[in-house]
Amino acid sequence: MAELFIKQAKQYLVTRPTYPQQLFQFIASNTPCHDLAWDVATGSGQAATSIAPIYNKVIGTDTSPKQLELAPKLPNVEYKCTPANISMDYLDSHIAAKSTVDLVTIAQALHWFDNPSFYQQVKHVLKKPHGVIAAWCYTVPQVNASIDAVFKPFYTVDSGPFWDPARKKVDNEYRTIDFPFEPVDGLDHTGPFEFKTEKLMNLSEYLMYIRSWSSYQTAKDKGVELLNDGVVEEFTRAWGEDGTQSKTVVFPIYLRIGKVVSLDS
Repeated sequence: MAELFIKQAKQYLVTRPTYPQQLFQFIASNTPCHDLAWDVATGSGQAATSIAPIYNKVIGTDTSPKQLELAPKLPNVEYKCTPANISMDYLDSHIAAKSTVDLVTIAQALHWFDNPSFYQQVKHVLKKPHGVIAAWCYTVPQVNASIDAVFKPFYTVDSGPFWDPARKKVDNEYRTIDFPFEPVDGLDHTGPFEFKTEKLMNLSEYLMYIRSWSSYQTAKDKGVELLNDGVVEEFTRAWGEDGTQSKTVVFPIYLRIGKVVSLDS
């Protein structure tokens, strides 16, 4: 699914929300060792650079070289462009050997994966019995009653037909996603655990965020302009002040976290 984000890679980098430090502190507090982390589908490196101060080494992998070009370069972060489908031999030789990884992270991407195959890889590389996998997604933005009232039908009705079916797993806050891992010590379930992140945006930035959606690009490729003049006018009226005033946009985040006790857990 990386091709859905290639054409708008820079928009995606600028407009997507960053993740709160509380999220990474929570994840790190449940990881006994902080030697090696693997950030899967790293994109332009938002999660990889956030965990870099906590883990001695971070490997960020993605199938899109264009996204990786935009990722910040840090001394303990190594970015690798990988094929969409990787073998166990490739995993061992190019990413990490068996039972050597303390943490696997997947930000806003697990719903795109062939999960059974990916989970086999995760269980292969994670240390036993306490290697941790942390996967999270963020859902639709919340601004205020007026703007959200315009956004809701735009998201569900206008853009709805152009989302990949996997998007439903995000809409369901990763509650329905397959997650065959054990709760980490001190927790009685694998989530989802809710966090929030905020981003200041004016209307132009808010609309740019919408243009970074995979559904927007899919619609555009089919000759449909989701943000037509009428829709933009609706958002402008709801935003007020010609859209120039920055507002706090809240993105709910939903985290699934678990550990690997053995290859069968």
